Amino acid sequence: MAFQRIYLLPSLVLACSIGISCAAHADVRADMARLEAIQLLSEKDNQAALVQLKQFYSQFNADTEYQLKIDTLRELSSAYFDSGDIPASDKSRAEILDLAKANNDRETVALMQIDQVYKLRDVGKFDAAIAKLDEIAAVLKGSSKPDNLMRLEIAYGVVYHAASKFEQALSHHLEALRLTDQLTQRKSLTKIRRLATLASLYLTMQNPEQTLIVTNDALALVAEVDSPRIIATLRQNQAMALGDLKRYPEALVSYERALKAAQEANLPKLEALVLSNIADLHLRTHNFVRAENVARQALKKAEFIQDDLAIFNAKANIGFALGGQGKIAPAMEYLIPVLEHSREQGDKADVEATVGEISRMYEHAKMYKEALEYTREQQKISNELFRADRSKTVAALQEQFDADQRKKQIELLARENQIKDADIKNSRLQQIITLLGAVLTIMGGIFIYMLYRKVKQTNERLEEVNQQLEFHSVRDPLTGLHNRRSFLELMKVRSEDVEHERRENDGDSPDCLMIMDIDHFKHINDTWGHSAGDTVLIEVAKRLRSAVRDTDMTLRWGGEEFLIFAPKTQPALLMPLVDRVLKAIGSTPVIVGNNVIPVTVSAGYISLPFSGVPESACNWEKAMQLADMALYMGKVNGRNRAYGLLSLLVPYEQALPELERDFSAAIKQGMVEIAIIQGPQAS
Repeated sequence: MAFQRIYLLPSLVLACSIGISCAAHADVRADMARLEAIQLLSEKDNQAALVQLKQFYSQFNADTEYQLKIDTLRELSSAYFDSGDIPASDKSRAEILDLAKANNDRETVALMQIDQVYKLRDVGKFDAAIAKLDEIAAVLKGSSKPDNLMRLEIAYGVVYHAASKFEQALSHHLEALRLTDQLTQRKSLTKIRRLATLASLYLTMQNPEQTLIVTNDALALVAEVDSPRIIATLRQNQAMALGDLKRYPEALVSYERALKAAQEANLPKLEALVLSNIADLHLRTHNFVRAENVARQALKKAEFIQDDLAIFNAKANIGFALGGQGKIAPAMEYLIPVLEHSREQGDKADVEATVGEISRMYEHAKMYKEALEYTREQQKISNELFRADRSKTVAALQEQFDADQRKKQIELLARENQIKDADIKNSRLQQIITLLGAVLTIMGGIFIYMLYRKVKQTNERLEEVNQQLEFHSVRDPLTGLHNRRSFLELMKVRSEDVEHERRENDGDSPDCLMIMDIDHFKHINDTWGHSAGDTVLIEVAKRLRSAVRDTDMTLRWGGEEFLIFAPKTQPALLMPLVDRVLKAIGSTPVIVGNNVIPVTVSAGYISLPFSGVPESACNWEKAMQLADMALYMGKVNGRNRAYGLLSLLVPYEQALPELERDFSAAIKQGMVEIAIIQGPQAS
């Protein structure tokens, strides 16, 4: 049989290759679109999304695009975790690591090491966890992927949160929130999640009011996404904050909304958690029968997903609910296994809390012998915990005693030695005077006069040193501005003046409070170093002094926060003052060596007395709290701006509680007139 040789023209070959390439790209786009559709489904129904993810991943082969595999495995891991299947979740994460190593993807390999960070956190090794994150940050430095940088910031925030270093945690979580603006996919949903994390942090910081503000801001964005999952998380944060404020009926409504959303999204792990929290709420309100019923629902759900922690939480709630009903023997059948589990885990804090609750349960049942037994055990554990906590605290303080603190201590010791030396010299000179006075009469008188002058000079030196000490006791050592202590002393005097002079009636020249926070200060430290950060703080302080009157007090409130107290400021001059401050700081960058560092601030300001409200109802501390909330609004809405509270538009008895409870909602409801002053564009 003859074969006919076929020749393809070069143009035809090129056309064929382009066609194959286009088809491949079309397939990748179709696959990415399908994955995104499954991701959106997971927000509504986790179990349905998990089924589709497993089916989708089973179709992959060696030719499947790498990033598609990585993203799919991440979604699988998350879906498994939310369904309560932790081993399967860990297996998916192990596959991500193997795949990233095979493809020499350094950033993904580094990010997967965050699992190690969380393990270190779980055993209380916070310094080692931060050191590991610093290693990961070195790999990610300069990354062009904002989602990777965001994951790193979240991890920093989580570890600092666990270590009770809340200011650092807040800084990192705010940076993660800022990075959501750079995302190209699911931006609104990711921003809501970051706000939910901030709300959880504020809960731990025992600031339920701020939790409600952030949660309400997040709920306002929920209309942009269709996600029962995130609604469940937000409603739970809202309920916990309301519970902390003892607003129990409202808390129960929020918990029920969270439960409904968790059920809609098919999230059994979250459902079990919400049920346990509802049971705990009923225990706090002494509704023991309802607490028992809900706790049994939580136990059933926890056993279904085999979540040990949720199982023991549910059993503890059942036990205390039975105890509240006087059913002590059945209660202990649940509580003893819970207590033994805590002892096996070595969780002394949990054992101490459980033992204390059991003791109170016995006491309520008038079983005083048993109550005393558990009370003694609680006292013993409390003493052990105190000693352990004290040792940890001492160790932590020693680690934190860095070079700057040593330098300050040396300076104080040097001043102390100067005083002691001067005092010794003074004593010696006085002894010499006494001795010579006894020996010599006439010539001694002349000599004594000369020594008297020396003593006078020494005393003057002592006075000078004391003045220096007094200066440093009320001044910030880095910037030279007033410190928080000096401001509190001033406010104490001012409060006394208010009582005598009734200054709340002086509406023509109220005092002004303006609190500021340097934008992205952590970024400045991370990029140019802490020495540059100190230079920025010094320069900002200098610019603040130049922008205010001599009669105004400028102080460093703490960290990168500053405060201006401008007494007797006419209302017409208030907004120009704020504008002048923003321009003074933000118009010109700070030069540090060869580096040009743009610097801006966000601020909140308010007059005192505020809008004619008596200071007995809104004192300076409450006004500061409102100004701080306004500052936060500036941060959330883009930074480099100041939010000011000008006046109330409704009676203060109605407005103040709402402002404290939900600042953002009060503004939206038209209860308060605000002014927004935009800062200059940084050069």
